[in-house]
Amino acid sequence: MTTATDRSHRDLPRTADIKHPARLMLHSLRPAFSAFAHRRWDISHRGADKVPVDGPVVLAGNHIGFVDGPLMAIVGPRPVHALTKGELFSGPLGAFLAASGQIPVDRDEADPRALKTALRVLRDGGAIGMFPESTRGDGTVSTAAGGAAYLALAAGAPLVPVAFLGTRLPGSASTFPPAGVRIVISYGDPIWVAQQDWPRRRAEVQDLTETLRQAMISTVRDAEQATGMTLPGPLPEDSEEDSQEHRE
Repeated sequence: MTTATDRSHRDLPRTADIKHPARLMLHSLRPAFSAFAHRRWDISHRGADKVPVDGPVVLAGNHIGFVDGPLMAIVGPRPVHALTKGELFSGPLGAFLAASGQIPVDRDEADPRALKTALRVLRDGGAIGMFPESTRGDGTVSTAAGGAAYLALAAGAPLVPVAFLGTRLPGSASTFPPAGVRIVISYGDPIWVAQQDWPRRRAEVQDLTETLRQAMISTVRDAEQATGMTLPGPLPEDSEEDSQEHRE
């Protein structure tokens, strides 16, 4: 019997021939990784109940530190397949990322396969994590790429803005926070998006991207006001930002 999910994979862009990322490690080992992260850092969550408990969802976070992606995937209310720069998928780290269901993306040019893989996850009812700023920086969301909005329109998935504070210390070049640091992950109100059939026009993606960007800015500001924490400022020019970034 053909299900609604089966039919959705035949819609453009077609995802019937795209393999779902690995799920076993992400789901089975997530509690252990989450417990480790909470022991290492003082992690608190705000508004986690705003994330839909099931069905497709795109989590869109500001990006200030290297651990933003791993924390989004393992300590939030749902397991998340995050789009992660392809250069990290080599050696032991690459094997771990692939086994934990993260999605490699080419940061230098359009990557249709990465978007199709993310869309496969959404059409299967899963959660995707993205950083629309495209690279780590000051976390103010002064710019946003359109990938998250495009996926939301293609899958009819809500967009949930996420604010990270504390994953890089103010003025620090280090993008890996020391043990014991306070980290806050704050979730904003979902932006509910209706599924839109092909074609999805550039103007519509741009409009939704700007709506998401403003929601992310509001979520960051709300988190700062509620916690008394601040964004870390821009990465120093001599930092090794290019060696560890996530891009979408």
